[in-house]
Amino acid sequence: MVLALVLLALLAISFLFNLSSLASGLLHGKAGRYARTSGPRLEEVTREDNDSASKIAVVEVTGIISGHAIDQSGFGMVEVIQAQLKRAEEDEHVKAVILKVDSPGGEVLASDEICQAVDTFQTKSGKPVVASMGSLAASGGYYVSSPCRWIVANDLTITGSIGVIMSSWNYRGLMDKVGVQPETYKSGKYKDMLSGSREPNDITPEERAMVQGLIDQTYSKFKQVVQAGRSHAHDQNRLSKDSKDRGQALSNNWTNYADGRVLSGTEAFNLGFVDELGNFDRAVDRAKKLAGISTANLIEFQQRFDLADLFRIFGKSETHAVKVDVGLDIPKLQAGQPYFLSPTFLR
Repeated sequence: MVLALVLLALLAISFLFNLSSLASGLLHGKAGRYARTSGPRLEEVTREDNDSASKIAVVEVTGIISGHAIDQSGFGMVEVIQAQLKRAEEDEHVKAVILKVDSPGGEVLASDEICQAVDTFQTKSGKPVVASMGSLAASGGYYVSSPCRWIVANDLTITGSIGVIMSSWNYRGLMDKVGVQPETYKSGKYKDMLSGSREPNDITPEERAMVQGLIDQTYSKFKQVVQAGRSHAHDQNRLSKDSKDRGQALSNNWTNYADGRVLSGTEAFNLGFVDELGNFDRAVDRAKKLAGISTANLIEFQQRFDLADLFRIFGKSETHAVKVDVGLDIPKLQAGQPYFLSPTFLR
């Protein structure tokens, strides 16, 4: 009885909240404008109110970049960021976007999809995206920043780590010790590539060359993204009259530093990987300057939690593991999958 009353109360609150949101939309002439038949449900939240008609949307890329679902809503980081950029594109009051990056990188495909979403947003909307790097914006964290119109990093930011890594475990020796004999049936001689149950001596040079070829191809794409993004940004910025507004061009020997090494913000600035040294406030000032506005409210498009999500949580029956917080979110790497990931998190 108590549970039924609680659920009825929550249902009433959810109904009133949705009714209030609809009334607000009708009042401001926005009914149906941001309607979604699928995808993450987002609501606008004011991060800093400066009593301005203009807005700057802050989109966060935090933690391991992954395409997997990140919460009970069933949507992953990529889908949420794509939806946030879509909202920023549709809202005529949003004049610029700040991509707030604090990430060691992550999955190759997820990083590339976010990168494409940023590039598409700028092309279609004409609104600039300024990357604001936090303490860490390495590997995939730098990959997603590459297409931005302007990149701001702190002098102590850890960035760079341009490269690709893919790992696999070979546990055949352990299997032999405990007396486990694998039996494999396959349709082709390369079907069990990277299998951890094979004898290391059975891995042929041809197989190693094929895997290395995949890594090299992905690494080449990484460098192309960096060069294209930074070159396009510099072509746009160099037209400014003030030399401080022209940003940094990639140095002639930048590829020598695209070997997986991590760089400080200062080193990245000197090599042309970032345009300016500063904190988040500096990134806000740069976004306003690029957008041609003097003031702006800082907003976020956050996922909305409602009664449907509550029912979804109640419907979960699996037992959740206890997580010990050691101050570091260790990525769960999958064998055989390539990553744009800083080596700092692989030790």
